[in-house]
Amino acid sequence: MAGKTQSKASSGKLHIKWVRSAICSPVKHKRVVKGLGFTRLNQIIERPDTAAIGGMVKKVPHLVEIVES
Repeated sequence: MAGKTQSKASSGKLHIKWVRSAICSPVKHKRVVKGLGFTRLNQIIERPDTAAIGGMVKKVPHLVEIVES
């Protein structure tokens, strides 16, 4: 465990905005949006820039967008 350290690039934050409703989306997509922490449309949330969060965003690119901060 002592060998693992976080670099400056991986300690960044992502600002993600929910831009499109998930009403007609598959259940898996709805669960991803809820798992990211969204509760309402046009909400902007801040999440750590990790591989897990990046993978979730890549699953629903038609519903969310990354906002430049």
